[in-house]
Amino acid sequence: MRVRKGKLGYSCKGPIAVFAVTTDLWTADNQKRGYMAVTGHFIDDSWMLKSCILRFMYVPCPHTAEAICDALQKCLQSWDIDRRVSTVTLDNCSTNDSMIGLMETRLGATNMLLRGKWLHMRCCAHILNLIVKDGMEVIASAVSNIRDSIAYWVATPKRYEKFEKTALDEKVELVKKLQLDCKTRWNSTYIMLKIAIPYRKVFERLGELDRNYVCPPPNDWIFASTVCDKLGLFYDLTELFSGTKYVTANLFSPKVCEIKLKIKSWEHGEHEKN
Repeated sequence: MRVRKGKLGYSCKGPIAVFAVTTDLWTADNQKRGYMAVTGHFIDDSWMLKSCILRFMYVPCPHTAEAICDALQKCLQSWDIDRRVSTVTLDNCSTNDSMIGLMETRLGATNMLLRGKWLHMRCCAHILNLIVKDGMEVIASAVSNIRDSIAYWVATPKRYEKFEKTALDEKVELVKKLQLDCKTRWNSTYIMLKIAIPYRKVFERLGELDRNYVCPPPNDWIFASTVCDKLGLFYDLTELFSGTKYVTANLFSPKVCEIKLKIKSWEHGEHEKN
């Protein structure tokens, strides 16, 4: 899978040049237009893992399997690597499944590594994200009181100053500032809980001092702490998947197994939210 380095950069000539490709397609909110980014990954003569953006392109609607396949194939052909692709990593959706089928037909089995057996690679980070999103829908109401509490104290500078003063009075160190999450991003919910939970004593004291503020009950804090611990496992694995220099099976495979075992054990967990 090596690529020789020439005077003007990297050359993909020669039988040893094989590329792994990742691609993603999304719609820009402000323009309502679809864009695709294609990234190539390879190992150079010094056995260093390299990656570069091959193309960032506009893809007209509708985003059918054939339209996506056309865009990706044109990109690969422009770099003369359409017959040097080892794998294509994509998000998990039926359109991408169909697109890979078209790509296999166009490339031909004889032109693919292991006759295309491993051409389609499903994005592990996306799979993980889908798992957590399903779980977050179940526990959404359970963390709402914590979220409402944080929203109350970060609403105005005056309130947050009161929060800081109470933390000082209670001898609780403010390591990080409270922050609200984005409800559609589970990782931000994890960060929100991780920051807020150590300040439970401050929230409870403020519940006694401020008549307009209702502090979450103790069970909410206990459950939030349990949720935070569970999300931490997924967060660490997502960080590992997102690495660009160390994404190797010996690192993430044990974590994947750990997550599977944890999910099985959580089926009979001790903490339940009614």
